Amino acid sequence: MPGILAARALRSALTIVLLAAACGRPVIPGTLGVDPTLRLEPARGPALPPIPPAQGPLVVRVVYPMAGALIAARDSNFILGSVGHGGASLTINGHAVPVHPNGAFIAFLPLPSPEQPQYELIASLGHESAQAVHPVRLLAPRPLLADSGRLIVDEESITPRGALALRGDELVRVSIRAPGNAEVWVQAADGRRRALRRGDEPPALIVDARPPRDREGAALLRTANGITPQPPGRYLRDSLSWAADVPARWLADSLTLVAARGADTLVFALERADTVAAAGLGWAMLGPDSVAVSDTDRVVMGRPEPAGTYKWFFLPGTVMQATGVMRGFVRVRLDEQLEAWVAREDVRLFGGDRAAPRRVVPSVRVRPDSHWVDVIFPTGERPPYQVQVEGNTLVLTLYGTRANFDMIHWVAGDSLIRMITWEQVTSDRARFVLHLDQPPYGWLAMQDRGAFVLRVRRPPVVDPERPLLGITVAVDAGHPPAGATGPTGLYEAVPVLAIATRLERLLQARGATVVMTRATHDTLALVERPIMARRAGAHALVSIHLNALPDGVNPFPAHGTGSYFFHPQAEPLAREIQRGMVHWMGLRDLGIYYSNLALARPTWMPSVLCEGAFIMIPEQEYAVRTAEFQERYALGVADGLERYFRRLGAGNGR
Repeated sequence: MPGILAARALRSALTIVLLAAACGRPVIPGTLGVDPTLRLEPARGPALPPIPPAQGPLVVRVVYPMAGALIAARDSNFILGSVGHGGASLTINGHAVPVHPNGAFIAFLPLPSPEQPQYELIASLGHESAQAVHPVRLLAPRPLLADSGRLIVDEESITPRGALALRGDELVRVSIRAPGNAEVWVQAADGRRRALRRGDEPPALIVDARPPRDREGAALLRTANGITPQPPGRYLRDSLSWAADVPARWLADSLTLVAARGADTLVFALERADTVAAAGLGWAMLGPDSVAVSDTDRVVMGRPEPAGTYKWFFLPGTVMQATGVMRGFVRVRLDEQLEAWVAREDVRLFGGDRAAPRRVVPSVRVRPDSHWVDVIFPTGERPPYQVQVEGNTLVLTLYGTRANFDMIHWVAGDSLIRMITWEQVTSDRARFVLHLDQPPYGWLAMQDRGAFVLRVRRPPVVDPERPLLGITVAVDAGHPPAGATGPTGLYEAVPVLAIATRLERLLQARGATVVMTRATHDTLALVERPIMARRAGAHALVSIHLNALPDGVNPFPAHGTGSYFFHPQAEPLAREIQRGMVHWMGLRDLGIYYSNLALARPTWMPSVLCEGAFIMIPEQEYAVRTAEFQERYALGVADGLERYFRRLGAGNGR
């Protein structure tokens, strides 16, 4: 099949066969058997180990998608599994699909028809055959927005939806997908009317310039799924969105959305906005109702918009004014000019009779320690904040806060923080710039007895000759819970633990102290892993994973090796680890990614999440079963860590 990497001749040091349990869930053995003596020579054109042939009985098994699962794609998707015998032939819904020597397969095929949402798999070997019918669920089809005939709109596209509590004067986006030759407007209870403007969206349908005809002469609409009969008429090439921004007070009454074409008219009642409730939301306390929770062990995520990306990380117990509710999120005011959205379950609302938090910084103290420097800002109540890296500086923004001091004291002889400058950006937003003698290595934000503390970490002392000597590395074997499964049922959490164990041995041999977040196949919560690394004083955190793709993405041109980081101080480490993994494993270099992942978000140490190979690709799934390839993965990460710390010791950490 195009795009699949061909296996090249290389003897495997160890073949490990893992069985899968019923319902597609793998049996997780107690150990993968790590050979502590295995050490590879430097890579010279590394190759994937050849897949040995399987000659078992014909048994068709689909690993993904699971039976009855909803496929989150509208056009095509991958399907993967095994047939038990490497010499078999396979068809899926009539499409020939290659079978690998171990019986594994992966294909990227058009989705089944909505009338028969299932995959029909037929495996053949000589006179034998095995069949399976694998049902799935498909997304509801988007309606076809014809520019003639009966007026049809996409009712599921109407916004806003869900509970709304907003200020009366703020604007709310009202939108709908409708034909381009329709007229669309909103109408308030008092008769006021506002037209929606048409905006173009990416093409949703592929339409021939001259639509084909069926045997009866009816026009056929050609989509990427196939050909679907349609009545005569012209069809839009684009998905057309109509939108307008209206004051929330219009939604406080009975606002309707109207689409019309000639005498054909459709009317929809819109969600009502509660402007009275918005005014009385009062105050929001973030996180659990207890200051006993350690600040560095729990943060509350703030987002620029509901369900958007994480942008702020607030301390539990922070109190802010609540200003709105939308789609399961509460909006909070950081200061006079900025608001953010937090998940409703992270907010405790209480009455509006509380006095507004008063946060004033009357002084700044610098308190050094052998491993860090604390910069102390007495604020009283906990402030909303943000920490950003800019070159050799840490920039701290305290929202809803005023600064009022004229002296900062440093301890003589400590030059980690060379200078602190500040400005009152607005009447209630203070900005502090910590000028360091080198790029920031790590930091923590916490609240301590009425003071906001920014703890700035000193970089480790590194011997360039033995750069890992005295370094503590937290090694995280990704999953469980969750995780991907390969075509023959190999569950991601199993080989990544074997790789992590090999990495532990390699790092220890080079002088490092290693903290394993997971040393067994027991489940470990995602939030616990970075906490373990921080409490152990790790100088770096690496999380070992095997990749898979979301629905709708063609896997053949998209697989390879990638590394993920979030904070700028981790970017040099990500580059070195990526370089090492590509060198040792020889897969396609996907590069490094800025990505907002839980295991890349820790601030106390450079943190990198490694996706060394794709478990969904049959050749790579087999490779990560073998001790040889596991060692290659571990060597790539170990070499990357060693190069990073050597550069750090030489004063060239970036």
